[in-house]
Amino acid sequence: MKMNLPNKLTMFRIFLTIIVLILLGINWSQFNFEWPTYLVGGKVVLKLNYLISAVIFVIASITDFLDGRIARKYNLVTDFGKVMDAIADKILINGILIILAYNHNISIIVPVIIIIRDICVDAIKMVSGNHGKVVAASIAGKIKTATMMIGIVFVLIGNIPMEFFNISLDQLLILLATCFSIYSGIEYFINNKEYLLKEM
Repeated sequence: MKMNLPNKLTMFRIFLTIIVLILLGINWSQFNFEWPTYLVGGKVVLKLNYLISAVIFVIASITDFLDGRIARKYNLVTDFGKVMDAIADKILINGILIILAYNHNISIIVPVIIIIRDICVDAIKMVSGNHGKVVAASIAGKIKTATMMIGIVFVLIGNIPMEFFNISLDQLLILLATCFSIYSGIEYFINNKEYLLKEM
């Protein structure tokens, strides 16, 4: 199958995500390898694999914005693209959240809430779709995604420069995104509860 540009960007995002998961998820010491670390401002210790992951994550996030925009602008929307774009987004965000929680960079409750919310929203979209209603992404959901992406970047770069001012912007953004995730999930339920009640 010949893929159009938006679908290529989506697949490229999945590839980039896998690289980040490898960089952050593997216990490199078991291979007798340690990533170089850097002391910034005499306070923040940064690992090279985290910095590389931050750059790759930003690039992947940009492709998330571009693929949908290009697909809509040039009428290149496909069923394959819709499915793979959703999968790529979940692998990118949820996969990295799990790894960050495993590495004790964020609370484990964050990926738990995000994943449960995503499962519930996907179920709501499926039920609503069976009744002929297309559930579009909510404003709160978009804010959640943008806030989470920015928060993840700050976690990966050691919360610089805010760490020097004793402001935990990285954790605040992650927490805010989690709250928006819960709110948007409730919003999806309220807006589509009539279809859910019909299935009971």
